[in-house]
Amino acid sequence: MRILPVHSSLLDAPKVLKKYGILPKKSLGQNFVINQRGLDAVISAAGLNGHEEVIEIGAGLGTLTIELAQHAGRVFAVEIDKRLIPVLQDVLQDFENVTLLHADFLQVDPGELVSRSGYSVVANIPYNITSALIRHLMESSISPERVVLTMQREVAQRITGLPGNMSLLALSVQIYGSAVITAHMPAGYFYPIPDVDSAVLRIDIYKEPMVPRNVIPVIFSLARAGFGQKRKKLRNSLASMMGTSPVEVEKLLVRAGIQPKSRAQELSIQDWEKIARIAVEENQLRR
Repeated sequence: MRILPVHSSLLDAPKVLKKYGILPKKSLGQNFVINQRGLDAVISAAGLNGHEEVIEIGAGLGTLTIELAQHAGRVFAVEIDKRLIPVLQDVLQDFENVTLLHADFLQVDPGELVSRSGYSVVANIPYNITSALIRHLMESSISPERVVLTMQREVAQRITGLPGNMSLLALSVQIYGSAVITAHMPAGYFYPIPDVDSAVLRIDIYKEPMVPRNVIPVIFSLARAGFGQKRKKLRNSLASMMGTSPVEVEKLLVRAGIQPKSRAQELSIQDWEKIARIAVEENQLRR
């Protein structure tokens, strides 16, 4: 198939939006890519070979959808904003390998769309649903092989944080896959122009999470308490959540081989797993 760049008229977001009488919604994170280099960066990160199934979350004005359709075997374009559906129907009508869905992706089981595992997900989403999106994908009947997200640069940097600079968001993503920033996208690549620059984040999903699935809910319960008061030492931030005293938490941390004065951002995923396992073994979690 001959790969053609998106027609320049489709990158003129203000003109397209005016034609359909649409005002972008901040609540939906609607900043549309209007630069071909930005589209190329996302396609490069996705690493498509022409045969994969791809789910695009947040199809927007269809500019990235068209690129995906020319690089993938099948594209499922999901858009939550009903105002954009007529736009997408018009610009995608010649692409037989694209299926358009008007839906909230968090309410959709990917297994009902794709035919097999090994599919990719590409999304331009509000950063505040990143954690929920990853969990939704991992808990679906068929999990993806790769997830490519366009998001605020600062948030992408948080997700790729290492022990010493970890966050709850980083933990929730890195349990399931290896995250790397593949490109930076200036604010001028979007319309409306956002207040901050963006980045393309690629997450290569592990065949199995870094920790056993039955331990993950316990880890998240503990981590939410730890990061919720991240200035405090873990002995204090975990005590209330566990329904015990800081002294007892300190004993648990020592048994796990963790310094009692540690804070949440200093721990690795393996550290959280150790704490979770011991807390369960010693029945130290509040019921």
